[in-house]
Amino acid sequence: MKAKSFWLQNKVRQLTSTGMNELKTAPESITIRVYGLLIDEKRILIADEFQQGIRFSKFPGGGLELGEGMNDCLIREWREELHQTIDIVEHFYTTDFFQISAFNPRQQVISIYFLVRPVDEPINQVSEVPFDFSIKKGETQSFRWVALNNFSEKDVTFPIDKLVAKMIFEKFT
Repeated sequence: MKAKSFWLQNKVRQLTSTGMNELKTAPESITIRVYGLLIDEKRILIADEFQQGIRFSKFPGGGLELGEGMNDCLIREWREELHQTIDIVEHFYTTDFFQISAFNPRQQVISIYFLVRPVDEPINQVSEVPFDFSIKKGETQSFRWVALNNFSEKDVTFPIDKLVAKMIFEKFT
């Protein structure tokens, strides 16, 4: 138990010193998130969302459900969000550091990213304007293309996505 406590205190210090999150107690659960990276003609697809009173930008995808594999999760999430079929090309990154959820301070997040390619055209409109929606009650989202040569960690909201954004910029520009 001392080893776990020491590890947790160390992580609290690291997270607090980097300004990412401040953790006061151990997480009670874990959530696994699976995201797709669609790079098309020197652009990358981003999702802008409004949930729980918060506006944020992230990569398309979402939460793994019990009994579901990572690939199945991403294909389902993509179909739900964009009404588009995708092929998963290859694994890009899996979280290798401790991160608390922005929506639940008692939950740890593991995010898995895959490069994807479209099989068909999305039914939902894709814009180039950030937050191209009117905020209503509940949740809403829109999708936009960002030019890779202008893309940076400033285009996404969450710490894991920011790291992935840097990796994408380094690899594809």
